[in-house]
Amino acid sequence: MKRSLFTAFCCLLPLGTWLKAQTGISAEFKTEYIPFSNYIRPEDSLKTNSKSDFKRVDLNLSIPLSVKKDENGKVKAWSMLVGGSYAKMTHKNYETSLFPDQMLNAQVGIQHIRPLGKKWSMMMTASVGVYTDMEKVNFDDVLGQGGILFIRHFNPNLALGGGPVLTTAFGVPMVLPWIYFDWKTNGKIKFNINFPEGMEAGYLFSDKFALKAVVNLNGMTVERNKDGKSVLMGYQQITAGIRPELKLNDKLTLRLTGGTALLRSFSENDRKIKSIFRDKKIADPRFSSTFYAAVSLRWNLP
Repeated sequence: MKRSLFTAFCCLLPLGTWLKAQTGISAEFKTEYIPFSNYIRPEDSLKTNSKSDFKRVDLNLSIPLSVKKDENGKVKAWSMLVGGSYAKMTHKNYETSLFPDQMLNAQVGIQHIRPLGKKWSMMMTASVGVYTDMEKVNFDDVLGQGGILFIRHFNPNLALGGGPVLTTAFGVPMVLPWIYFDWKTNGKIKFNINFPEGMEAGYLFSDKFALKAVVNLNGMTVERNKDGKSVLMGYQQITAGIRPELKLNDKLTLRLTGGTALLRSFSENDRKIKSIFRDKKIADPRFSSTFYAAVSLRWNLP
């Protein structure tokens, strides 16, 4: 996949956060930390003495507006989604400033889930948000997105879905794919893919404790002014690790993740759809692999 498509996907990640209808308020608070790692110069792939770290705080909230059940007991719901991510980066030993010190992505949207007969269901989302490096906030920092996902439920343990996602990250509306796969055994094993967010495979030891292997695609997008022109800078990361999950009570779940940041990079594109398909002459600036850690707390009201 071209890195510019990855940049657009980073805008879309909050859309896939809540795939199940909630009858009560749901929230997740998450912190991430990636220590200093070396900047790899794109023109010659040289690992330099320049270094950057990454610290981020995420908060996502789902508020049910209307929840109903049909004659088969399946849920039809409308919810409001509110989310925000703030990242802080510290840079060392750079001759010139290359990357933002701060990034803020904040969005508000609506989600609708409904059954489509006995075997199908649909989820629709739409949101608008601010994606900024916080140096100068204006209307160019506002981006819209939305998507619709059709899910086929083969049985209670297997579901497969797909659909289009619309984003204005490149200044003109464009459509990208969204893929969902969920499988679990009647016992303890579960497997889930929610592209472009990531995938996880886990084992449920008890009702209180699960252990998962996870791979996550994540990032942030900010609008910047360069030579009087609005451009989008995307930060991308791919992480892999082990995630123990502890259910503290009926409402709270603690998730701890430790592993490796396999990829961290920045990309810059003008806000034209043709930039998606244009091959770049040199690679995007990136950082060497290093340790990754995250802690999150999920809260679900019944």
